[in-house]
Amino acid sequence: MTSEITEAPPTAATLTEVAADKVKSLLEAEGRDDLNLRIQVQPGGCSGLRYQLYFDERKLDGDIVADFNGVGLVVDRMSAPYLGGATIDFVDTIEKQGFTIDNPNATGSCACGDSFH
Repeated sequence: MTSEITEAPPTAATLTEVAADKVKSLLEAEGRDDLNLRIQVQPGGCSGLRYQLYFDERKLDGDIVADFNGVGLVVDRMSAPYLGGATIDFVDTIEKQGFTIDNPNATGSCACGDSFH
């Protein structure tokens, strides 16, 4: 059900250059250039809501799509209100490695950092 795709408004989630480069390298390692990075907010976790990041070839009706250095970031219309102004980054330190989400809409999170409210 691909339909009208909306360009990301200025308040939508953003992807840092480091995160976009990591996504590109992951896609290149898989030999795929047809996938976008999708971020969703789902019920769950200790604090009530949790993020889901995954590769997706679909663009659904109402999706907000933005391009960051050649990487498509897709946010569904139900998650968009929770993600306005959020920044997705990638960290690679001795302490941790992975994608991080800095979300100004999150008023709190659990101790493990996997969920928010």
